[in-house]
Amino acid sequence: MRVFLKAALIATAGLTVLAASGCTNAAADTESKKDSGNGAASTTLGVNEDARALLPQSVRDKGTLVIASDPTYAPFEYYDTDNKTMIGWDVETGDALAAVLGLKAEHVPATFETILPGLASKKYDLGMSAFSITEERKKVVDFVAYLSGGSGIAVAPGNPARLAMKSETLCGKKVAGQKGSIQVLEVMPAMSKECTDAGKPAIDQQQFPTQTDANLALMSGRVDGVMADSISLAYQGKLGGNKFELAEGADYQPEPTGVALNKESGLEPAVAAAMKALINSERYAEINGNWGIPASAIITADQVSGK
Repeated sequence: MRVFLKAALIATAGLTVLAASGCTNAAADTESKKDSGNGAASTTLGVNEDARALLPQSVRDKGTLVIASDPTYAPFEYYDTDNKTMIGWDVETGDALAAVLGLKAEHVPATFETILPGLASKKYDLGMSAFSITEERKKVVDFVAYLSGGSGIAVAPGNPARLAMKSETLCGKKVAGQKGSIQVLEVMPAMSKECTDAGKPAIDQQQFPTQTDANLALMSGRVDGVMADSISLAYQGKLGGNKFELAEGADYQPEPTGVALNKESGLEPAVAAAMKALINSERYAEINGNWGIPASAIITADQVSGK
């Protein structure tokens, strides 16, 4: 999943946060409508009064959850065919959480690197954009886990360069990643050092502002591979007409991912309770099925707490 590391720490509104990667209003009754993923009728979720009781009074009075996502990261969040409506796993999950809490979800597009600063300034209530949960980040923001996953590498069909998530296959290769992601800030530099320590050429690391830009570089032959979240890469390859694919092999360093919240917002208890209710419902399985989430990435309600 995607994450920004210690090097990107900034201070905003008294809260030190990690710099991360039209609006769509989704009503709480979205759960009774057909979803965007496959057209199947979705399970209706009622309000969980115990979870709603944990909401700060200001949020209950406002009646909405403002949720920021970077809409370049299918299947988690991306634009529908109208190029303005966000759809995806995070969008459906955000709608479901809002429904459980008796609120409306307002989905706001944002670049990945601006979401966590936006939480710090209270511009957004939640950040839902496949954020990895790390010990470093937990020092400065709250998390509510919803999935688990690791890094993978996308390649041209058939993997002609024989790339894998192993440094020895990447030395001297052009590998793309989204600016600010764990793949660019941590994984590729570490693998590149393994190359140079072994007397081999360093990885030619290419950074792009969005995941879409990185994928286009691969499809046009400007890079040999793209490193990102394995679930997203596999889905994006299919969405892009199989012009690229996820290289075979196990996920690299799988870790929990989830919703990011300002520590001072007081939202974590309510969102955690709502997430547990969602995971224990049929709707969680439906959303996972809609967006091709593998069984290996699914968590239980006992794994929700990100603290």
